[in-house]
Amino acid sequence: MSGRSLGWVAGTTAAVLVAAGAITYAVAQDGGDSTARTPDARSADAGFARDMAVHHQQAVEMSYIVRDRTKNEEVRRLAYDIAQTQANQRGMLLGWLDLWGLPKVSADPPMTWMGMGGMPAGKDGALMPGMATNTELKKLQSLDGKQAEVFYLQLMTDHHKGGIHMAEGCADKCTVGAEKRLAQGMVDAQQSEIELMAGMLKERGARPRS
Repeated sequence: MSGRSLGWVAGTTAAVLVAAGAITYAVAQDGGDSTARTPDARSADAGFARDMAVHHQQAVEMSYIVRDRTKNEEVRRLAYDIAQTQANQRGMLLGWLDLWGLPKVSADPPMTWMGMGGMPAGKDGALMPGMATNTELKKLQSLDGKQAEVFYLQLMTDHHKGGIHMAEGCADKCTVGAEKRLAQGMVDAQQSEIELMAGMLKERGARPRS
């Protein structure tokens, strides 16, 4: 990856973190507006916040695993940026649930808010589309160097595709303006990262799994 690409990734992360603060402030302001309707526990707003918080947590976990399995600075920088961005966004999503006085877990299946609650239960720890299985996480922990880099980039590409699908659902169905904007920002940023990772895989003689 070129220095320009690395700079773009770092710059994107910084922009997301700055935007995150502004979005959190905006939601807090909405919460103080007597005309704003607080989402209920089964709303798309709450469902997205709960599900994406879980989805993001796995991305953070995978990113820190690969940082310990390779010395390649390009992959380590990308992994760090993804981990920091998604950890920050996860904190915002959980914070909004607190702000709204809503539980962080639900008895409903994942993605019920998207009308997908009837899909088959996730197998081997993959609770939602794009999530890695427990077996895949163990495999990532067992690899080193180029093999770890390729597998991480493949897993994260799948993860981003699943995340984009969910974020598009929120951009369409959520009612809180700040959350809809965050979701659309996720779509744009993760699509760009998918393209970046495709190039990194090509440099390593590999390609996305799907």
